[in-house]
Amino acid sequence: MKRTLLLLAALLLLTACASPAAPAETAPAEPVATIRVQSPDTVVASAEVEPAQIVNLGFTISALVKEISINEGDLVEAGQPLIVLDTPDLEFAAISAEEDFNARALAAELQRQDKVKYVNPESGKVSWYPLPREVYLKALSIADQARAKWDTAEANLAQNTIYAPFDGTVIDVSVIPGELVQVNQVVITIANLNSLQITTTDLSERDIDRVKIGQNVDVYLEALDVTIAGKVTRIAPKSETIGGDVVFPVTITLDKIPDGLLWGMSAEIEIQTK
Repeated sequence: MKRTLLLLAALLLLTACASPAAPAETAPAEPVATIRVQSPDTVVASAEVEPAQIVNLGFTISALVKEISINEGDLVEAGQPLIVLDTPDLEFAAISAEEDFNARALAAELQRQDKVKYVNPESGKVSWYPLPREVYLKALSIADQARAKWDTAEANLAQNTIYAPFDGTVIDVSVIPGELVQVNQVVITIANLNSLQITTTDLSERDIDRVKIGQNVDVYLEALDVTIAGKVTRIAPKSETIGGDVVFPVTITLDKIPDGLLWGMSAEIEIQTK
């Protein structure tokens, strides 16, 4: 009996000293999907800031780059030459065509002013008569043809220079002097950063029928933590497919441009459909 009591006491002591069981590991929480809740009177979508004007420019001819007069970040004015190709053959053709026209035009003018000398065989009297008008008209026609060739040569030469189509900022220059440029290769990108707009990125086809030109929009700019009013100014006539979803880009023009607004900033827009 005494031995039995000693064994029971030992077992109780071991049980008391045993380490508590480790708690079960907690499974990681499942990510919670963000669900937009919108009223029947609004359409909500994500958007980003874009320039109202942006263009990629290239050449219609192939040649080596002769001169680049701008750098990335430069401000340019409409009509300003930006990149020139090395095209000596086109330059020579234009100069030759101009010289030929000048010569032909001068000949026509001389034909108009020239006179024919006539000596009367009986009296010996000398008379001067203008040339037949047909002679002048023929010379004038030849001069007109030379002018047309000159115009064509000048038009061909103009293809060696890219000009700024509007006032803006040079975003990218993708060539260097001496590089061979191919036809329709994009060599420079220009954007008007003074006129920024908002374009939606995920406005679903399920909501596009509720969106109309002129509707009021609240635009929340996350980076600036401000909400700016605007209006729907354009609805894309063709859809885009992003991540398997069919969406329609919608353009919103802001009532005012807040300080610090930059191309590429994200936004959340709420279109008032009623």
